[in-house]
Amino acid sequence: MARREKKPVHKVVMTEGKRNIIQQLLQEYDIETAEDIQNALKDLLGGTIKEMMEAEMDDHLGYKNLNDLIAMITAMDINQSV
Repeated sequence: MARREKKPVHKVVMTEGKRNIIQQLLQEYDIETAEDIQNALKDLLGGTIKEMMEAEMDDHLGYKNLNDLIAMITAMDINQSV
């Protein structure tokens, strides 16, 4: 039976800037456990993910919020009555 060739692993280059960021995160979030890391990531990425999902929904629906929808409907009504 032939052996499958292993795929190369992506190697991350640890730069001084990355080390500094990691040290700042460790201090800011007082990271000592894997759970601390999860909580820090939730805090850091939670807002970003929420904004991305809202933007995707806005694009899908074609309007940003209820006020925009009301304004669009009102404008359509005005244009149709003219």
